[in-house]
Amino acid sequence: MTFHAVRRTLLLSAATLFGSASAAQAVEGPDSPPASSKPTIVLVHGAFTDASGWGRVVPQLQRSGYRVVAVANPLRNLASDAGSVASVVASIKGDVVLVGHSYGGAVISSAASTTPNVKSLVYIAAMQPDVGETFNTVPSEYPGSAFGEVARPVPTTLPDGTQGADLSIDPASYGPVVLGTSRAKGLAPAATQRPLFSGTVEDAAKTAAWKTLPSWYLVATKDRLVPPAAQRFLAKRSKAHTSSVASAHSVMHAHPAAVTKVIVRAARAKG
Repeated sequence: MTFHAVRRTLLLSAATLFGSASAAQAVEGPDSPPASSKPTIVLVHGAFTDASGWGRVVPQLQRSGYRVVAVANPLRNLASDAGSVASVVASIKGDVVLVGHSYGGAVISSAASTTPNVKSLVYIAAMQPDVGETFNTVPSEYPGSAFGEVARPVPTTLPDGTQGADLSIDPASYGPVVLGTSRAKGLAPAATQRPLFSGTVEDAAKTAAWKTLPSWYLVATKDRLVPPAAQRFLAKRSKAHTSSVASAHSVMHAHPAAVTKVIVRAARAKG
């Protein structure tokens, strides 16, 4: 084979390879349908973490054949946070199971009211406000939360001029309170936590999708941020399929298999 023939063969092979890669990227775009009839799982984190907090759950769901999208929750105010999540859900073709942890539960309760492709809701140690309630209305009625002791405010001003504070968890307390681990193991996650704007605590919910959509709730019985008794009340009020796990607040970190199990149950449910 001549040099030119070899060169032509290599170029054709490269074109085929990169052409196939481009096609694969197009198939996996955000507005493309899942490869199967399974719903897409959309994960919404709460305060004091980011989308990487689902890092131990995502691969388990993917191995079960689900397409997974972990959303970056802005944590600025309930209405805009829900709108951000809703825009992601609306870009997905086919059914969606919407999952929220902690404050993310309030966000999905609002977002799902404007996204008809959401088939079910999953709450992981999550807030679940009714219309007119803030995300903390019910949890504040139950003792046992250490939030007031470990929250650290830093004054901030939003782009629209709204003044308030960014709330984060004291690094020394992040491991014991949020993760259920040692102080040392919590220092790195604490350094990457994303704060919640203080004004969000006063945002009242205008919709409550759990009233019309089937819901699942995983109670964290060792939670020191959202009292377990409050979680049980919320789950009962929403008539959610309820289970529990002996876990601290960051259930996805400590018990990813339990979280995955609940999500898969919701995804497989009929009707």
